[in-house]
Amino acid sequence: MLLPLPAGDFRAYLFDCDGTIADSMPVHHVAWQRALGEWGGELSEELFYAWGGRPVVDIIADLNRLQGLRMPVEAVAARREVLFQELLPTVGAVPGVLEHVEDAHRRIPSAVVSGSTRESVTASLTALGLLDRFDVLVCAGDYARPKPDPAAFLLAAELLGVDPRSCLVFEDTDLGIEAATAAGMAAVRVPPPWER
Repeated sequence: MLLPLPAGDFRAYLFDCDGTIADSMPVHHVAWQRALGEWGGELSEELFYAWGGRPVVDIIADLNRLQGLRMPVEAVAARREVLFQELLPTVGAVPGVLEHVEDAHRRIPSAVVSGSTRESVTASLTALGLLDRFDVLVCAGDYARPKPDPAAFLLAAELLGVDPRSCLVFEDTDLGIEAATAAGMAAVRVPPPWER
């Protein structure tokens, strides 16, 4: 099922990675549960999806506060990434988005704009055989403020040399949609796994 696009003459496509290109959110949740469990923490599926798009370190810090824990933030983040990488071969592409990625290739400049690390994004796109489909990757560490701040999307537009108002964003989280709107960009909402 191809996702319907809004009307407009779009000159660039900007894709979030996890949950948008890569159907990786269920696997990310498993990695989170295993990593947090090693330190006595937990992250419900409901909260995991509600916090989608937030930086990993912020999630761990908030879980420490909410659950009265002292999990080592950097160690838990690193362990979660290792566990995710181990599970990565089980991840496929999101139906409906993959067709737009392939259709845009060599026709419309495209970027990945993610709150995940460059290592994680590159690993996901490589596992899916899609790394070469994107002209630009904008990942955690490339911009100062996370989504819903528009900085990441504005940086991608600048790197692609396209006016932000001519960009179409593909996103699966509320924070991502808010960031696209704040950047003056049109957006396509990618439905979560249970709605596909």
